[in-house]
Amino acid sequence: MTAIQEAVPAAAGAAQSRGGEVSNAAAAAGKRVRARKHSGASQNSWQSKLRPYLFIAPLVILSGVFIYYCIGFTVATSFTDWDGISSEMDFIGLKNYTKLLAPGSVFWTALMNNIIFMVVTVVIQAGLGLLLAVILKERLRGSSFFKAIFFMPIAMAPVIIAAIFRIIMDPNVGAINEALRFLHLDFLAQSWLGDPHIALYSICAINIFEWMGFSMIIYYAGLMSISDDIYEAAKIDGCGFWNTLFRITIPNLSGTTNTLILLGIVGSLKTFDIVIQTTGGGPGRSTEFLNTYLYKAGVQQFNGGLSAAIGVMVLIIAVVLSLIQLAFNKRANN
Repeated sequence: MTAIQEAVPAAAGAAQSRGGEVSNAAAAAGKRVRARKHSGASQNSWQSKLRPYLFIAPLVILSGVFIYYCIGFTVATSFTDWDGISSEMDFIGLKNYTKLLAPGSVFWTALMNNIIFMVVTVVIQAGLGLLLAVILKERLRGSSFFKAIFFMPIAMAPVIIAAIFRIIMDPNVGAINEALRFLHLDFLAQSWLGDPHIALYSICAINIFEWMGFSMIIYYAGLMSISDDIYEAAKIDGCGFWNTLFRITIPNLSGTTNTLILLGIVGSLKTFDIVIQTTGGGPGRSTEFLNTYLYKAGVQQFNGGLSAAIGVMVLIIAVVLSLIQLAFNKRANN
């Protein structure tokens, strides 16, 4: 009996000890599981944060190599005297910019031509594009055919369009002057690309012909987003075509118009093909644009430093004009 009484506490103590060991083992296993979960969660979190950057990495690398590096190289070159061919680049500070911005320099003439070209083309392209879009929205017979016809010049290379209009505007055998002579309007026949007073506006007309279809398609897409209920309500209220156009259509297309203006500003500063293929910047400097001046300075005059300075100024002008237009757009929306 005494032996049994002594064995019971001993067995209870052993069982308690084994229970403590099991409890400690379970606690340790729980800690290991929680540690693995925390490690897995942190790893997943790290991967999820890195994944978006991996998707955009190729674009960032390509942009850095082909865009931002080239911009940086152009800016650096603008402070040098370089012929554009040799490896010798002598640092001359701001001399290229001083020459470029001097009163009476070609830069100011080219900039003024660019501004006139920008204002004329952006306004007329937008106006004609909107008018065509409104007319074609009425689903007239053959509207799809006319949309394709107006959009076709965009699919053509600017060089081809310039070559065609160089023939059409020829002062001797061009179609325009021949048509005027046929109508006994000989006094209106002009040297469209050879007269310094009208050559710039002739180039504006060529550009409008090329890009009017683009404005039409963009406006047409904007018109499709305006609910027909608005037009039906205006019709019930007795609004005519012009009231509907100025009070409903144009206000609802303000975002589209701002986009076209922004694209027109940037596009006008990039104009090169049509000018170099039709007038080459002449007669005189009457159609000299910033890009044609850049080309002549770098390629024909072997002045890579000055050409780079012109490129930097074009970039600055484009950024400033775009920021101004975006500021006006934001104020109008507010």
